[in-house]
Amino acid sequence: MTDFGGDRRSFLRRAFGDTVERLAKATEERVVRQRYVRPPGALPEVAFLPACTRCGECAKACPAGAILHVPSRGGLAAGTPYLEPARIPCLVCPDMPCATVCPTEALTTPVDGWRTERLGRVELHPERCITFQGQPCGVCARACPVGDTALAMDEEGRPVLKAEGCVGCGTCVRECITIPSSFTFHPLDR
Repeated sequence: MTDFGGDRRSFLRRAFGDTVERLAKATEERVVRQRYVRPPGALPEVAFLPACTRCGECAKACPAGAILHVPSRGGLAAGTPYLEPARIPCLVCPDMPCATVCPTEALTTPVDGWRTERLGRVELHPERCITFQGQPCGVCARACPVGDTALAMDEEGRPVLKAEGCVGCGTCVRECITIPSSFTFHPLDR
């Protein structure tokens, strides 16, 4: 018997390739009506729902209290953990305690950590940002837990959002001083 090092997802992806991915996506679209932003390291939704025992350990381990639970009216997803990054941002903990404490494989710490993990996508709206109107700020860049690989300030003192480094934690969305925020969070289209 071959030991795949516990990385069944990688093995299945290599063994069955795109066919399984397409089938899973089609099934997910029929079964899952509402998309939730899951904690880091979550399986694809169609596999996450049966794997998650709704134990709540991930939420207890989250130092930010960012992990919420889908209410009972959430159908198949009821009781499962989810995030609302624009409201309660993820702290981007290097060790991902939420994934570490999961007793099942619903959440697993990604091999590459935050280098490849994304919670969502953030968009900058320059027309809302006061720095594009000549006012100094920089709150967003100072608050970003990832740092200048995700959000930096240019030589004119304006934010530069770097998609390749941004994990979609939502900190900039919430910390922005403009109303509405100069940033918006978008869930990933998985």
